[in-house]
Amino acid sequence: MFITILAAAGAAAGVEANPYGLEAALREGGLISQSVFAILVLMSIVSFYILFSKLFEQQKIMNQAKRVRQGFWSSNSLREGSAKLEKNSAYKQIVDDGLAAQEQHSKLTDPVEAHDWLHGSLARSEAAINSKLGGGLAFLATVGSVSPFIGLFGTVIGIYRALVKIGASGQASIDKVAGPVGEALIMTALGLVVAVPAVLSYNWLQRRNKSIAEDLSSFSNDVLGFLASNGAVRPVAVTGAVKAPVKPVAPTTTAGQTGGVPRAN
Repeated sequence: MFITILAAAGAAAGVEANPYGLEAALREGGLISQSVFAILVLMSIVSFYILFSKLFEQQKIMNQAKRVRQGFWSSNSLREGSAKLEKNSAYKQIVDDGLAAQEQHSKLTDPVEAHDWLHGSLARSEAAINSKLGGGLAFLATVGSVSPFIGLFGTVIGIYRALVKIGASGQASIDKVAGPVGEALIMTALGLVVAVPAVLSYNWLQRRNKSIAEDLSSFSNDVLGFLASNGAVRPVAVTGAVKAPVKPVAPTTTAGQTGGVPRAN
């Protein structure tokens, strides 16, 4: 299928076929080379899909964090603050889980410290959010580590075919080995092209997830303090107003004199 698409594209563009290009390498490589190429292309497509979908998901939570810092803690209660948040907000989930845990604590027959019960419930809520954010990253790590070896497999097959042609012809002429060797190098390059973006994406997404997890942990700790103190402990609400700097006042020594050193009579 890939060979047909490439051939049709070349014919439509009116370009002379390259005997040592990708199309020729896939055609001469047979089923093995075509399978390796198809696997690498599929892995690359899925990797980029995971990258962009996770970036969108992470940015959404980061925007939610900004809104929480701006207006959540100015509310009179956690329920009022929760009502201001988006329906599917990660921060709303933490607040709702904390309120639910507070209600459930009074129903426990076995005495458990309220702090421990609330802390455990909020920790489970954080873990669920972080687990969702980490979904798909294992695939990126797998692609980054496996795709060079898949390309290397195509390289080994290409070198093997080159050696077979040399043995069959009895001489190592360039026209006999250029095709298979070119095919081997192309497969190596494809494996690296797929692996490098996957590794970079994995590291970048992991760093952003760590930053989000820190914000969630800080917010969860604030919710715990609010619940454990019945609202007496809460962070200071962040507003957009910026205070004007206060000008220093010169010290006064005597009536009508400033500057710190009196005049001599």
